Amino acid sequence: MLRLIRHNRISKWFSGYGQEAIAVGCTWALRKTDVILPLHRNLGVWTTRQVPLRPLFCQMMGKAGGYTQGRDRTFHFGLPEKRLVGMISHLGAMLPVACGIAQAAQLKGNEDIAVVFCGDGATREGDFHEACSLAGIWDLPVLFIVENNGYGLSTPTEEAVPIANLADAASGYGFPGISVDGNDVLSVVTAVQSAAAHARQGSGPTLLEMKTFRRRGHEEASGVKYVPQALMEEWAAKDPVELYTARMIENEVVTPREIEAMRGEISREVEAASEYALAQPLMESTASREKRSVFAIGSAPLRQPDSKTSELRLVDAICEAMRQAMEEDERVLLMGQDVAGYGGVFKASAGLLEQFGATRVRNTPIMESGVLGAALGLTLEGFRPIIEMQYADFISCGFNQIVNNLATTHYRWNAPVNVTIRAPFGGHIGAGPFHSQSKEAWFCHVPGLKVVVPSTPYDAKGLLLASAADPNPVLYFEHKYLYRSQRGEVPNAAFDVPLGKAVRLCSGRDATIVTYGLGVQWALEAAQLQPQNGFSVEVIDLRTLIPWDQDTVLQSLKKTGRLLILHEATMTGGFGAEIAARITEKGFEYLDAPPVRVASLDTPVPFSINLEKEIFSARARLQEALEHLLAY
Repeated sequence: MLRLIRHNRISKWFSGYGQEAIAVGCTWALRKTDVILPLHRNLGVWTTRQVPLRPLFCQMMGKAGGYTQGRDRTFHFGLPEKRLVGMISHLGAMLPVACGIAQAAQLKGNEDIAVVFCGDGATREGDFHEACSLAGIWDLPVLFIVENNGYGLSTPTEEAVPIANLADAASGYGFPGISVDGNDVLSVVTAVQSAAAHARQGSGPTLLEMKTFRRRGHEEASGVKYVPQALMEEWAAKDPVELYTARMIENEVVTPREIEAMRGEISREVEAASEYALAQPLMESTASREKRSVFAIGSAPLRQPDSKTSELRLVDAICEAMRQAMEEDERVLLMGQDVAGYGGVFKASAGLLEQFGATRVRNTPIMESGVLGAALGLTLEGFRPIIEMQYADFISCGFNQIVNNLATTHYRWNAPVNVTIRAPFGGHIGAGPFHSQSKEAWFCHVPGLKVVVPSTPYDAKGLLLASAADPNPVLYFEHKYLYRSQRGEVPNAAFDVPLGKAVRLCSGRDATIVTYGLGVQWALEAAQLQPQNGFSVEVIDLRTLIPWDQDTVLQSLKKTGRLLILHEATMTGGFGAEIAARITEKGFEYLDAPPVRVASLDTPVPFSINLEKEIFSARARLQEALEHLLAY
């Protein structure tokens, strides 16, 4: 690989040169059913698990025949058949994922464990501490392998970490931490076997700090000029391959001639695989094929609503949807802050703990990123987690896991990601800037996420059941103000409202209002006032923002000729801009007036309910904007 990059035949390489004993030793010490989550220096994990070299070289070169079909590089993918889950570039992000995989093993009652790698630099990341917290409090069968190789890119470890032994960090989370000579493969094997046995007995996690040294640059092009030469020479004498070779010869396990024969055989095998990959064409595709690969396709048929109904509040419809999903499928789990005995801060999960028990309705520590990463691990092992964010405002603390891990996994390596994230959002409850935000547009910009916003109890149940069955990550925004203010008839049996299908709530001839969430109530109020002025207005509830139902909106526009887009979120960058742009592009000839957006003021949400309702809220400007549109 070093030679190929010098010849400009591959674009980038993160070398494990000088620390090979860790990847090989850890993998060799484990069972084939254990899941490993390696980093970009851990080539030895893949070769020890006997991943075929030809497609592996194609993957590294972005050639046809690689594992991600040219969609990502090096080890940013998983191989379920080899029990390998690759990384993303964001340091520490896979640590909580390993916790979810270990939790899945606990739930299945088997002896499998998860083993996840991180560098010394990543131990400063929040995901490291959140993962350690989860693993410690739940006694998860997970091993944290910290490769302490002396540098985080160019920053010496001692300048970033205030302790000499990173293994000491484990004590703060209630499990063992052990420092290991990471350049002695037999010491690595012994330590991993012991920690694995500890985990398989139900005794919980272990942190293994592998002390080693990175003898190449962070990536090959960055060089090592910042490393003192004396340090390079010191660690060159501790090269793990040479140390082990010398030990085998000294103990007469092999002869020098046999070693040379092995090197020659391996060299020829690697050379042949690399030449094969170099001869393959670059990946080719089409725009339609790439777009089709973003989402997994569900196979379950849609369930139709039953005629028997009961009147429910929106919050009760959500609870009933979760209950029925969990009754139908034992793989459905609910996790989040205070969701168990307390029933969630809005009581949306009241009674579920008593019915399903603490293994399926589980309180988490106060964390967002950790639990969202764990959800990815759970779904990779076949579970269907529903995660509650206590408030949608706090979802920003888990943003990376959602947009860079959950959203991209299927596109990169074809793994379904059945995770539903419930997020109570919106204002009009006098809760101020940090408990009232409408941030759905953040996620509409991220390929691979579906975004759902119910406005009625009927839709709340049907959309949540559909979301829980969908093999893709779904952001399910439920409006706090509507929890108890909205009542309606809801079918008793489980049913699905299809994602991506809008509904027309009232018919009109003079204008179309497109909205969602609390905006639906405002739009219906405004529409009811128009007949006295001689106008009729059509109201469309999108229900799903990604994917959104352009056809229904265009059909309405053909009839009315005027479009008003309403949402509670602030104006600039809101989802209404996307609707206006798309409809203008595709339906310009139907327009009798410019599309109008009505949204909240571009400020944080004020605490004073008077300021929110009279100045901030989109509702305060709706009637005037609609009258102006109708008069155009």
